[in-house]
Amino acid sequence: MNESRGTEQRILNMSSGIVNVSEHHSCPLGFGQYSAVDVCIFETVVIVLLTFLIIAGNLTVIFVFHCAPLLHHYTTSYFIQTMAYADLFVGVTCLVPTLSLLHYSTGVHESLTCQVFGYIISVLKSVSMACLACISVDRYLAITKPLSYNQLVTPCRLRICIILIWIYSCLIFLPSFFGWGKPGYHGDIFEWCATSWLTSAYFTGFIVCLLYAPAAFVVCFTYFHIFKICRQHTKEISDRRARFPSHEVDPSGEAGHSPDRRYAMVLFRITSVFYILWLPYIIYFLLESSRVLDNPTLSFLTTWLAISNSFCNCVIYSLSNSVFRLGLRRLSETMCTSCMCVKDQEARDPKPRKRANSCSI
Repeated sequence: MNESRGTEQRILNMSSGIVNVSEHHSCPLGFGQYSAVDVCIFETVVIVLLTFLIIAGNLTVIFVFHCAPLLHHYTTSYFIQTMAYADLFVGVTCLVPTLSLLHYSTGVHESLTCQVFGYIISVLKSVSMACLACISVDRYLAITKPLSYNQLVTPCRLRICIILIWIYSCLIFLPSFFGWGKPGYHGDIFEWCATSWLTSAYFTGFIVCLLYAPAAFVVCFTYFHIFKICRQHTKEISDRRARFPSHEVDPSGEAGHSPDRRYAMVLFRITSVFYILWLPYIIYFLLESSRVLDNPTLSFLTTWLAISNSFCNCVIYSLSNSVFRLGLRRLSETMCTSCMCVKDQEARDPKPRKRANSCSI
């Protein structure tokens, strides 16, 4: 009897300890939970704001590409739209940690939720990274091999390349389910991810060698040669202007690479912002995997700084690409015209046919 009572008492102590741990689980930024609301308000606001911006921004990019046919003249539009869809799914999956911070039960075990969430985010960001590398290769071929570019880069090959990117991204993080290690810190909002799912230096090195390093090398190599060729071309134009009068210079030679150069600059800005926002995350990932640094605040900040890149592409496009701005203007006009048509129908205009024809797109 005494042994059974002692066993029951130990079980009660363990269960109360678990409850206390869950009740006093600190917030990622270390401010502690708020007794009045019992949620991590600041972290929740940050994630909800990023989620809204990511979803709204990438939906805008997707709709603009449908409204601006000129954007489809570039083969890179395949990769850009793939990135937009991947970033859109990033925004949707960011709702999962928001529910966790609000202590809303998803009905699934926390360890499984954490693993699946971390895996999906890692795959989606891997797709974006691989697409940026493929975009740089595409621009490199467009500038270095302009005559054979249309034979080398075809829509069929682009679709196959995108399929391979998705397959490769899914496979490279799959060992995380078999105990190799943690693919990233995206799931550290969950207590089990932060405390029980440890990183492995070998698995981190595996990801760096097969994903981060090759993608960064390809981007640096291609854009270095792209801008080197553009500088040489600009120098040749300057030499021609110095040798010959302006009316004898062939204008087609001067404008030959300028559209490709301008578009390459837009893509280079996107790539630069991507790696600038992801560099702190990658550095912290390597340091924590080597057991050099372990800081929940840095983990949260670097992770969501990297995820915020999913919103930056539409901002860079709207500031740098005139064709994208034109498509955005057409999309806005279409939405405004549709709203006006609905209002006119509600007001029962005396000439409904004429109004309907003017609103057709």
